[in-house]
Amino acid sequence: MVQLTALTEEVLSAILKTIDEGIHVVNTEGKTIFYNEVAARHDGMDVKEVQGKHLLNAFPSLTESSSTLLRVIKTGKPIYNQTQVYVNIHGKQIDTINTTLPIFLDKEIIGAVEIAKDYSRMKQLAESLLDLQRNVNKTNKKKALKNVKYTLDDLKSRNPAFLSMKNEAERLAKSDSPILVYGESGTGKELFVQGIHHASHRGNGPFIAQNCAAIPETLLESILFGTAKGSYTGAVERKGLFELADGGTLFLDELHTMPIELQAKLLRVLEDGMVRRVGSSQNISVDVRVITAMNVHPTAALQSQKLRSDLYYRLNVFTFSLLPIRERKEDILFLTKHFIDFFNKSLNKKIKGIEQKVEGFFMNYPWPGNVRELKHTIEYMMNVCDDEILQMKDLPIIMKQQAAGYETSDNQLSLRKNVEELEKKLIDTALELSAGNIKHAAKLLEIPRQTLQYKIKKIQE
Repeated sequence: MVQLTALTEEVLSAILKTIDEGIHVVNTEGKTIFYNEVAARHDGMDVKEVQGKHLLNAFPSLTESSSTLLRVIKTGKPIYNQTQVYVNIHGKQIDTINTTLPIFLDKEIIGAVEIAKDYSRMKQLAESLLDLQRNVNKTNKKKALKNVKYTLDDLKSRNPAFLSMKNEAERLAKSDSPILVYGESGTGKELFVQGIHHASHRGNGPFIAQNCAAIPETLLESILFGTAKGSYTGAVERKGLFELADGGTLFLDELHTMPIELQAKLLRVLEDGMVRRVGSSQNISVDVRVITAMNVHPTAALQSQKLRSDLYYRLNVFTFSLLPIRERKEDILFLTKHFIDFFNKSLNKKIKGIEQKVEGFFMNYPWPGNVRELKHTIEYMMNVCDDEILQMKDLPIIMKQQAAGYETSDNQLSLRKNVEELEKKLIDTALELSAGNIKHAAKLLEIPRQTLQYKIKKIQE
């Protein structure tokens, strides 16, 4: 191992000890050269029981192939966010999530460092959320069954394609087949899915939504499928979201962020309607309609291997693509009025509309956040507006910066000014072609000579 000065070692050790993560460093022989207090707490060990010892002596349940540290030393390749289950010398089972990195000096590997998080604690926190949700259901079961806020009628639009899609969704809501919804962020995917649930025969059943990107992927399996007692340290029997959604709808948003291995288990549930809790060998039958959504196009997700093709084909029974608002131009001002009416009531305002410049800006703005961004923009403007009409000065600060460029080129949209410019260019061209002969130029322009003389005089004024 490379030699460090006493001062350098002291400073480095002090820095590593202050980090609120488990840090474990071994040399190429697998001997521990640094092990902080956080790692010791995770592992149920004393620092002295690990420091200076070979890794396999401190954790006898590990092997050269199962230890992430020893594998990284052997391969020289990093391992990111991998779960590891092992037993310490006291017989206690440990669950961690590790990121393990090789340490190189002059292109030669000299050791490996592991940053570990306490997986057991994270699981307990996640399951506490499940317990809370289950207790809420028990406390107010009637309310839990009516937890859908929106219907398809809440999707406002004048766009023919969008209205046609709503009608199709109303018709297909009666089916139990899975649904895949694609739409950019802010297009109203959850509102749309809630509308389908409300229109289905499951409308009085539970509706549970889970964003797959909001939960660490290593915890998502136990969240979805539940846990069996003893499946890991402190684990108890707990229902997952599938069981909690029994008789209703489970909405999985951002499906493409779900680990590929877990997508395979989701596919099995869709195929046979059976779930198996983590750590259990018993299958549990569930009656759940699964609706999934993505904010990336399914084709792109398939090509980047973020979505299993067999799962996609199973979900692709019914697919809906929610148009971004920039492709529904007729809805921009229509929804603007709708949101003004909405916030007039909730904010006790009397805003009558928006000025013409704001209309022009809204129609040309790309709306990357779609309907959600439009709604929040109107809400902001109505909070700061002191007049009866929303004006450019009421725009959010980021939009104001973009609007400055728009206002600079505002005259480019003026029909009168553009017609005047075009007319001047055509007259100049006709005079040039006719060598200044007014009669000939008027003939080229197909207008009376007197009209041309009047226009030339007006241009010269």
